[in-house]
Amino acid sequence: MFWYDGKLMETETISISVTEPGLIYGATVFTTLRVYQKSLDHRLTQWSTHCHRLECSLKAFGWISPNWQQLRREAEVLIDYYPVLRLTIFPDGREWIAGRFLPKDLEQSQRQGIKGWLAKDNLYKRSLANYKTGNYLGTFLASQKAHELGFREAILADNQGNWLETSTGNLWGYKQGQWYTPPIEEVILPGIGQSQLLSWLNHKQISLNQIQWNLDLIESLDIIAYGNSIVEIIPFASIKMERKTLNFDTSHSELKQLQDYYISD
Repeated sequence: MFWYDGKLMETETISISVTEPGLIYGATVFTTLRVYQKSLDHRLTQWSTHCHRLECSLKAFGWISPNWQQLRREAEVLIDYYPVLRLTIFPDGREWIAGRFLPKDLEQSQRQGIKGWLAKDNLYKRSLANYKTGNYLGTFLASQKAHELGFREAILADNQGNWLETSTGNLWGYKQGQWYTPPIEEVILPGIGQSQLLSWLNHKQISLNQIQWNLDLIESLDIIAYGNSIVEIIPFASIKMERKTLNFDTSHSELKQLQDYYISD
């Protein structure tokens, strides 16, 4: 079940023109959100923030905005069936709203951690990195390769080897009483989950440093985790680099500082 161009459809296919820029060039913008307690107004859902990101991208590209009230009404229909919604907007303002379920092993991954893989090939670069567009080929290839090699998540790096983000989320690291995350000034997608956690840490007066993730910093971290609006925070149990593997304690007590954001009032 999904919405497309004002119509609710119960099928697995969608009909678009062969001249559609979204098909030919990946010319769409999208955002993916997790709906908490079936409410778009829940503080963790961040509905207005996700819509604002779409609106800013549409304005930057000179594209037509959708009917935002209609978009919300359509989303309200789907939240009875799906906890995750993807909102996609085409250049002419058409909307496509699809739903999906949370990963079945999400709680296990949050508790036990996952294995990550450092993707350093130039293939694995994000197009227009500061915008969430339909051209996701670089990150898709990184994720696909990671899965082929037996890893759950890929980590992207710049040409100097500095870590930027994962194929689906933002990076978090911890050592000696301080959290670290790569700065938005790097070529990364500004995550909504990341923005909310930054505000949370500042509000709680928990030490945070937004600096470049070079090898010296990476190898000194006690915790490395990633997060996004869907999975919240997932720690890495290990990360395979070119010549070595980093291992981490996924039960580290300080992980609770990030996880508390998702359970606090």
